[in-house]
Amino acid sequence: IRGGGPIGTITCVSDPDGNVRGVVTESNVPLMEKQPGKLDIGATVGTNGTLTVIRDLQMKEPYIGSIPLVSGEIAEDVTAYFARSEQTPTACALGVLIDKDCSVKVAGGYLIQLLPGAPEEVIDTLERGIQRAGAVTPMLENGLTPEDILGQVCGDLGVVFMETTEVNYKCYCTRDRVTAALISLGREELTEIMEEGKTFPVECQFCDTVYSFTPDDVAELLEKV
Repeated sequence: IRGGGPIGTITCVSDPDGNVRGVVTESNVPLMEKQPGKLDIGATVGTNGTLTVIRDLQMKEPYIGSIPLVSGEIAEDVTAYFARSEQTPTACALGVLIDKDCSVKVAGGYLIQLLPGAPEEVIDTLERGIQRAGAVTPMLENGLTPEDILGQVCGDLGVVFMETTEVNYKCYCTRDRVTAALISLGREELTEIMEEGKTFPVECQFCDTVYSFTPDDVAELLEKV
């Protein structure tokens, strides 16, 4: 997401196993509120930009879809993305509660999509349920589970849970991957790093792990180049 706001670019990565990671350009952005207890996400993200989704479908080229941002409120923009780019009627609601020490107290949300040919009465029931359930953050704060929240939203439709997957923050960085990235810099730049005679730190932008390379380490990389 690039919205032109003070937080810069937001990059999120996930896989089918529930592993996620994310990073923003500027992490030390003061939190702004629309009203007491309600963060102004749109002002932080910005509204002059795009939301781009890249999906690796194990084909020759990845699928790429992009839309102009609607409001900078992430849930609204995700909903708009599915409607415009994938023509899938979608309801997305997200919530996050920030504690006094600026840590995340609770966070979560739901995404509901209609299958082709969904009858109008189902759509009407879902729309009423979404309105009745209200914002996600208070439900999370009151201890509702994802299953509870979907029960509130779906109401009389009932919910059958076919599968559950744990979601975890996981980074895929390794020293071997960082080494390959350094080699890709080329001989000239690696030579400059080595001749400085200092340990060269490389920090992962996702998890903040620091990989240190001594001048001898860089010399070995030059041999591989």
